[in-house]
Amino acid sequence: MRRLFISIAVIFIIATTTFWMCRAVPGGPFDREKPLNPTIIENLNKKYHLDKPVFEQYIDYMVDVAKFDFGPSYFYKNETVNDYIDRCFPVSFILGIFAMIVAISLGIPAGIISALKQNKWQDNILKVLTTILVSLPNFVIASGLMYFLGYKLRILPVAMWGTPQQAVMPVLALAAYPLSYITKMMKSSMLEVLNNDYIRTARSKGVPRGKLIYKHALKNAILPVITVLGPMFAGIITGSLVVEKIFTIPGLGQQFTAAITNRDYTMIMGLTIFYSSLLIVSILIVDILYAVIDPRIKLSEGA
Repeated sequence: MRRLFISIAVIFIIATTTFWMCRAVPGGPFDREKPLNPTIIENLNKKYHLDKPVFEQYIDYMVDVAKFDFGPSYFYKNETVNDYIDRCFPVSFILGIFAMIVAISLGIPAGIISALKQNKWQDNILKVLTTILVSLPNFVIASGLMYFLGYKLRILPVAMWGTPQQAVMPVLALAAYPLSYITKMMKSSMLEVLNNDYIRTARSKGVPRGKLIYKHALKNAILPVITVLGPMFAGIITGSLVVEKIFTIPGLGQQFTAAITNRDYTMIMGLTIFYSSLLIVSILIVDILYAVIDPRIKLSEGA
């Protein structure tokens, strides 16, 4: 309950900060390159209650947020922010889930192999691959996949969304960075655990290598990896701005970019609060997983 109240307080602070920052931006939500008629702007302000004092707008907005109502979109007629989240988030969620599955299922074994084969050819190959994947921005990886797999080899469609084949390249582009990051972290954590006294003792007692690695070492080595999975997972499932734009995927990331361009303040605020909530929930789940994986860790008051 204590952590829950802290999480609610953090979301409140984020919602408040986002509201006042949007209001501090010069101009208004209905400013365009070709200025609208002042009467039209006045009517729009009246329709969306922007003619009220700013503090009164803030109170009304926070009351709506408490009811999980992020308000109407200022750019799209007869649409609400909740409508767009309901429509776009499942796409980003599916894309992010598969990207995380690829990153975790390949990254953890790769990190273990790299640690066990330190300074051998397997480790050297993994070092080169992970360094390349960490260094390259995901839009470069996405463009390369489109060129080779879509244009040259013609084995996958280059864009759009709706079929498993259309999901392969965006999933690989999104999974590239987390995969390499997890591999590097898993390797360093595993090397540290393997040098502990209890591992040496188990090895001297003749514990089989497989049991030593997966029963004794992995459980402790994987904890630092779990720490980063929460924020990483929240970031991926809310949609990659660039990847969704490149592959023309109707996800949440592309909508957030459009909201900034269109000065759609309610959309910006709603998506920011939604993302923050996912991030906080993910971190809370990570804390719980800590206690599940290692019973010595308890969610005590001082933790």
